[in-house]
Amino acid sequence: MANPWRLSDTIGAPDSAPSVMPDSGPLYPPISPYASGMLQTAGIHRIYWETSGNPDGIPVLFIHGGPGSGTSPIQRRFFDPARFRIVLFDQRGCGRSTPHGELSDNTTPHLIADIEALRRELGIDNWLVFGGSWGSTLALAYAEAHPGSCSGLVLRGIFLCRASEIDWFLYDICAFFPEAQRKLAEFIPQAERDDLLGAYHRRLIDPDPAVHLPAAYQWASFEAACSTLLPSPELVAAFCSEKTALSLSRIEAHYFANHIFLPDNSLLANVDRLRAIPAVIVQGRYDAVCPIVTADELARAWPEARYVVVPGAGHSAFEPGIARELVAACDRFAETGAFD
Repeated sequence: MANPWRLSDTIGAPDSAPSVMPDSGPLYPPISPYASGMLQTAGIHRIYWETSGNPDGIPVLFIHGGPGSGTSPIQRRFFDPARFRIVLFDQRGCGRSTPHGELSDNTTPHLIADIEALRRELGIDNWLVFGGSWGSTLALAYAEAHPGSCSGLVLRGIFLCRASEIDWFLYDICAFFPEAQRKLAEFIPQAERDDLLGAYHRRLIDPDPAVHLPAAYQWASFEAACSTLLPSPELVAAFCSEKTALSLSRIEAHYFANHIFLPDNSLLANVDRLRAIPAVIVQGRYDAVCPIVTADELARAWPEARYVVVPGAGHSAFEPGIARELVAACDRFAETGAFD
């Protein structure tokens, strides 16, 4: 049977995704990809991928958040380029993948299949999988489906995408960010505010830009405002570019409205599949988007994983304390193959 995925190789694709952190802190220096291409799926989706660092190094896959945010050049910098073969890809419908914002055939099982197809096509036996926020969700789902493909897991800002967590994000986050949540809610007419997810989802899938774009900007600016312990105008600006705002909001609402296309709590229920995989969980103490209670629950169910709580940090991977722990975890894995 013919492989429904194939790679179309290009070299030196442009870095079009926004960078949202100053050139400082614990990250490695900026680098450029040495190869990139498009993974053709069995349907209409074409998946952008790139590789940087050492072609003979330890393979590591960066899984971006959202769903729908896309990758950024700064995300290469968590990894020592002398020791890692760094793979980034844009999930279906976002970043440089096409068609942009497309929701058909865009589900968690499709994304898992894309990751595994990319691993095979790049000739990688197994790889370190790195993901935060929605990236942690997809990393867990992928590792539970293909544990033999994962040499290790680096997880940050744990999001298990349960109904209670989505309700927290849309409503209860007002305990920490009342102004941002109020703006999110007041964009919707009073009669629809009991179901913010449904109200936004209807607008975001409307084909009329006059309907979907204002809703996209509201959703994206809300998420950005809640993602850092201290205000970050740079992050808000990055999230609110038209391309990112539309894919982020539309694809997030699509996944949340469909319970991420997995049984509720299945990621925690299937944690036994992960016990043989070296893993570290890095969690900001004051993460308001993905509260620490979820990471704590996962860590208690999975004591084999190293659990690091970063004081004085919120949700973003680029807050200095979180970035420092993520870089240190990857360095430790490069040296020892573990996180102890």
